[in-house]
Amino acid sequence: MQELDLATQTSPLAFLRTTTNRKVHINLPPAELVEIALARKEGKLTSTGALMADTGTFTGRSPKDRYIVLDDKTKDSVWWGDINIPFDAGKFSLLMDKMKAFLADKELFVRDAYAGADANYRLKLKVINTKAWHNLFCYNMFLRPSEIELRDFEHDFTIICAPDFEADPKTDGTLNPNFAIINLTERIILIGGTAYAGEIKKGIFSVLNFILPHDRNVLSMHCSANVGSTGDTAIFFGLSGTGKTTLSADPNRDLIGDDEHGWTEEGIFNFEGGCYAKVIDLSKEKEPEIWNAIKFGSIVENTRFKLNSREVDFANKSITENTRTAYPIDYIPNALVPSKAGIPKNIFFLTADAFGVIPPISKLDKSQAMYHFISGYTAKVAGTEMGITEPKLTFSACFGAAFLPLHPAKYATLFGEKMEKYNTNVWLINTGWTGGPYGVGSRMKLVYTRAMITAALEGKLDHAKFSEHRVFGFHMPLECPNVPSEILDPRQTWKDKEAYDKQAKELAQAFKANFEKFKEFSSDVILQGGPLL
Repeated sequence: MQELDLATQTSPLAFLRTTTNRKVHINLPPAELVEIALARKEGKLTSTGALMADTGTFTGRSPKDRYIVLDDKTKDSVWWGDINIPFDAGKFSLLMDKMKAFLADKELFVRDAYAGADANYRLKLKVINTKAWHNLFCYNMFLRPSEIELRDFEHDFTIICAPDFEADPKTDGTLNPNFAIINLTERIILIGGTAYAGEIKKGIFSVLNFILPHDRNVLSMHCSANVGSTGDTAIFFGLSGTGKTTLSADPNRDLIGDDEHGWTEEGIFNFEGGCYAKVIDLSKEKEPEIWNAIKFGSIVENTRFKLNSREVDFANKSITENTRTAYPIDYIPNALVPSKAGIPKNIFFLTADAFGVIPPISKLDKSQAMYHFISGYTAKVAGTEMGITEPKLTFSACFGAAFLPLHPAKYATLFGEKMEKYNTNVWLINTGWTGGPYGVGSRMKLVYTRAMITAALEGKLDHAKFSEHRVFGFHMPLECPNVPSEILDPRQTWKDKEAYDKQAKELAQAFKANFEKFKEFSSDVILQGGPLL
């Protein structure tokens, strides 16, 4: 156990001075954290050496319990509403005092980490956890400073996560006992009442989504990214469950990152040092890179063992469909370290279309790319958020509205400027249903999706012949290597063509209705990218 240098700590950490009997563990290596987690019965060891842990009541994010402190810095810049819920600055101070009092006699795990592989744009983090496995999660998910870097490490953002501490909604200003509150002025995140580890990483993502576009004019993106042997960078936008992690883990390309990136004038960089992948129905045959990464040091969340064994049953949904694994990015053999690459050549918008309308692959012109970036259409996948039990129509601005403190116009403007400046190809990929809607049609085969993306990356669709979708105007290739031509036009996969037309028009109307709130800042060029109705 290391000694904590309290002299350099700012006010959020000052409470650490007041203890006489508490253990404070500083930057423990994974093996020690696993040992402590097992001793404290926080988890169990699986047959591959990974630590299995449960997140309790919350098996996904709780969007209605995420707040941003309203103050002079945020009042005129944050996109307030259902996504960014204002929290009183005075209430925040009182709640933090209560939280510090709660932690006064607790065993704590402290970690120094980076967010941002590009040293010119990174955040230095100080994370305080009450659970050893959460501190291991932070070791895996954030970037790990070297021993030399730790000597002079001065953090500029603090995260305090105490799942066993609950707020009192009557006095503390929260909706429920659980909460995640971001204070951009004090540079602190408080998390309590929930053990879902994803709240930690998404809290820092939200912070970067404010600082980088607002202060540095850098586009922050909810996307995965990889790069080919020739240096051709590709990025994949999409919400959880649409295939970002799976499709970016390509054995023929180097992985830059699976979830969060920034786009500068020099190229892109990963915010994280690890991957947080869904593992429901995971198999070695379909996703060997993720399968092999689940080993000692990795974490699996809310999974269960096969009968009378320590082998993980990845088909088990008894706790949630949002079962996950967290591991350092270098557990993927072809991970790029440091996680930086050049300007993107191809961008893929991933959608899990539950209505069987969107083509499996289509090329978007500039207008369509801007329109669909702002729309961010997909179906929420079961288990990703509390209360979602089956795919549900949703529009999430910039494919990540839940994590955008600023108005989508800021991100969309930056996206449009960069796409035009660098002449980047944009493709729309449907990883959802074909041949009919959810419950009638079938999910698009992963092997076909991979083949279509490979064809786009290798330039095999650059001179292809395209047809135009009659409702959305998408440019659909007539042929694609290693993909049956009959599935490229979704209308042809439906037995009842009139039913398809009706469903397509209904989805188009939903797009138009959703876009009404963005019309005020949208140019004619953007509006031209919408459905042809």
